Amino acid sequence: MMSRNVMDRRRLLSLGAIGVGTLLGATASASILGGGGRPPMPPGGMPPGGPGGPGSGPGDQGDAATIKSADGQCSTLPTETQGPYPADSSSASGQTKNILENSGIVRSDVKRSTGTGHTTAGVPLTLTLQLVNVNGNCAPLAGHVIYIWHCTAAGEYSLYSQGITAEDYLRGVQVTDANGKVTFKTIYPGCYAGRWPHIHFEIYPSLAAAVKGNVDKNVTLVSQIALPEKESRAVYADKRYTGSTRNLNAITLATDNVFSDGAKAQTPTISGNATSGYSCNITVGIQG
Repeated sequence: MMSRNVMDRRRLLSLGAIGVGTLLGATASASILGGGGRPPMPPGGMPPGGPGGPGSGPGDQGDAATIKSADGQCSTLPTETQGPYPADSSSASGQTKNILENSGIVRSDVKRSTGTGHTTAGVPLTLTLQLVNVNGNCAPLAGHVIYIWHCTAAGEYSLYSQGITAEDYLRGVQVTDANGKVTFKTIYPGCYAGRWPHIHFEIYPSLAAAVKGNVDKNVTLVSQIALPEKESRAVYADKRYTGSTRNLNAITLATDNVFSDGAKAQTPTISGNATSGYSCNITVGIQG
């Protein structure tokens, strides 16, 4: 599934998987950014972060360096170093897997694996991202591709963590609509040792660029969403999130290796509860 050749890529683009025709016409320009993280050690003993983990890439950029639009209604998110476990064809974590070549990854519900059909359990989370142009009075940007991925309730990553290397759940791609929005149905991520609860995401100008992945520097933005402490603690009382409360008690936003330079722009608005689930919303500005 992860080793498709150039012909497979062309085949994907000709299949018309969920708005491909619209996506292929989308264009955008922005600076190349990166993401960071410190997930659990994957099979094979690769250190957390791997060669693309914290400390590599263009360097962190905190909230103080965000760029305001002319009317002050939106701002770019901070730049992060390239993060591990993206499965976007980059060499992060010592892997070159490319889940973005899989046509089934274009989906809104990411709780199920496209290959095995297995699902992963946790408190429901509906995540909506809105992409806007900070150089155009915060106008919504349609036709761009947003890829998200995050850990399970146990703090593990599909495709990488021991026992779930055949799974690709909690990873998904969508195209922004006329309002610049995408919505994913997922679960609330767990908290693993050394990192604040978070969700990774990448933005590409088109599906053609996304299929090539991050290895060719086609990515417009790589960043992370910082989940709020109050709601995280409520979720982690659930027995499926074993160890998350302990890990959260051992870290703060100020000591996290990604969010320590400021997380205001990366923190979403949130509503709901740990019984029926939560809804998160965040606006992401890029220089369109």
